[in-house]
Amino acid sequence: MFGFGILSGLIFLPLVGAAFILALRGDDEATRRNVRWAALITTVATFILSLVAWDRFDPANPAFQLIEQKTWLGETILYKLGVDGISMPFVLLTTFLMPFCILASWESIETRVREYMIAFLVLETLMIGVFAALDLVLFYVFFEGGLIPMFLIIGIWGGKRRIYASFKFFLYTLAGSLLMLLAIFAMYAVAGTTDITVLLKTQFGVSMQKWLWLAFFASFAVKMPMWPVHTWLPDAHVEAPTAGSVILAGILLKMGGYGFLRFSLPMFPDASQYFAPLVFTLSVIAIVYTSLVAMVQEDMKKLIAYSSVAHMGFVTMGIFAMNEQGVQGAVFQMVSHGIVSGALFLCVGVVYDRMHTREISAYGGLVNRMPIYAVAFLIFTMANVGLPGTSGFVGEFLTLMGAFKANTWVAFFATTGVILSAAYALYLYRRVVFGVLDKPNLKAIQDVSPREMVLLAPLVLLTIYYGVQPGPILDACAASVSLLVKNLDTALSATKTAALALH
Repeated sequence: MFGFGILSGLIFLPLVGAAFILALRGDDEATRRNVRWAALITTVATFILSLVAWDRFDPANPAFQLIEQKTWLGETILYKLGVDGISMPFVLLTTFLMPFCILASWESIETRVREYMIAFLVLETLMIGVFAALDLVLFYVFFEGGLIPMFLIIGIWGGKRRIYASFKFFLYTLAGSLLMLLAIFAMYAVAGTTDITVLLKTQFGVSMQKWLWLAFFASFAVKMPMWPVHTWLPDAHVEAPTAGSVILAGILLKMGGYGFLRFSLPMFPDASQYFAPLVFTLSVIAIVYTSLVAMVQEDMKKLIAYSSVAHMGFVTMGIFAMNEQGVQGAVFQMVSHGIVSGALFLCVGVVYDRMHTREISAYGGLVNRMPIYAVAFLIFTMANVGLPGTSGFVGEFLTLMGAFKANTWVAFFATTGVILSAAYALYLYRRVVFGVLDKPNLKAIQDVSPREMVLLAPLVLLTIYYGVQPGPILDACAASVSLLVKNLDTALSATKTAALALH
């Protein structure tokens, strides 16, 4: 790849597609069709290249692989890329979901199609970069850069309150990340490098760890988002176009969880243990409180958005259980949620494109006119509930198992979230799909089109497959998670031994 490796190919290929689209002239229907096809072909090619990267990746090796390194800003800040068992699944998830976003926008986006597709391709580049970066400054550039295309996607192609929602999204996430930038400066001052592989082996003082942990936490907690800094998410989801909601829930939220796994736990182990009770408390509140809020929503997107906050509570709970079951469960839950939540937003988009409303009260009895849609929506709803046999069960079960080993009361209160998720998810499904088809404007509604079938069928199959056979995801991250937990235990034991010796 012109002197670069396969990860650089993954990062720059969407930019090549964006440049090609930018070179297309005209704004007639033929040009818009060419723009759509160019974006789709680019995202499919990127996904195929990610499968090549996966083929070269060895899941049994916990170290970073496919490493590329070039000088970037002087000799200090590097253009360094690499993946391990924690980041590789998210690279695949990103490239997998992007073609679905392009297909979901095929007919619904009719204005500024060129700019819309370019924004998504640039966003794909930045998201892949987040999971592949092995330099802290490079990570920060990709991490913050993703704000810009998503800000434009919500602000230009969103709903009636799109300006408010886009600015709220931008300001919340930017404010948290500025603290992380200060922490990066402090880490460079101590270690003399921003190379993540070196920083993972650098020992920071316990008191410094706490300040660094809080600075990173401010950024990742907003990104996930955790309670109480979650209020930007429902507004962003409601106003974003369907594809924007898919990528927001499927990928962007996962950057916070990935950050905890890549930085907070391995680099600040003592601070992670010290603040674990805080994270447990916020996670349980998120699981219970946002589930209760979801139950009273009248907008389908807003209900699913609050559901996402609750599910991310299971992720943070599993991560800070700091054992293999919890961390593996968190990784699996993030991948599963990326598929299931993305599918749920696609399901909302299917009926919104027909009726131009997301109000739950505007629907009812759709099973009579849309039986295929009803079956697909049911499978995703059951996965969202965590029904055994679907991918949603595996992640929740493992995170709860990990939490139980760390703190039984946390696991007990978090388990109530499983019951509440069944309440709001089945409430949504019953009111939209079942009942009497008595609304006149629904009597002529059509079932899923061939394009929508192509969108939903692979997601249905993956939801069931990973529920029955979770091995591909769990095996991919097992070695890296095991190494992470082992290093964490070693660091905590060393600190405890030093404290006893000092005493």
